Amino acid sequence: MATDEAELLVTEIATNVLKHVGDGVSAALVLEWGGGRLRLEMHDGNRVLPVLRSANCDEECGRGLHLLAALAADWGTVLTAVGKAVWCEIEVDGVPTCRRLERAAEALENYQGASAAPMGSGREAGLEESAIELIADLLHWSAAHGHEPDDVLYRAQKHYEGDVDAA
Repeated sequence: MATDEAELLVTEIATNVLKHVGDGVSAALVLEWGGGRLRLEMHDGNRVLPVLRSANCDEECGRGLHLLAALAADWGTVLTAVGKAVWCEIEVDGVPTCRRLERAAEALENYQGASAAPMGSGREAGLEESAIELIADLLHWSAAHGHEPDDVLYRAQKHYEGDVDAA
């Protein structure tokens, strides 16, 4: 039930602020409902992003982000002007969707890469070519901003594998 999941996830992300951010740091919970999903965002004044780590069977802590990944349709962290936000989205209308796939399809449909798909090759081939062009452009952008493209690809692959393992 979405209400039970929301209560558990709010408790988890609020507890993480108390445990890992500490006293004196402000925090705010933002709830947004739309598109069949409830988005929960916990903002705090600390810019240290949480790390998904493995927990041994006998450890009492360290499973919060795993719980978030297991229950949420999508989740993540983002740096803000005053700290960070940990967010997640849960289904509230009973129709599960993958927000990552939705975002990717939307980005690719709107992306104007350097090369277009050959005529008559179909929508999927066009989107695949757009994906390749977009990835190449992002690697160029990363290198121009002082990041190592191989490291960016490695980290993206790890995110992908983590999402697949969590599903």
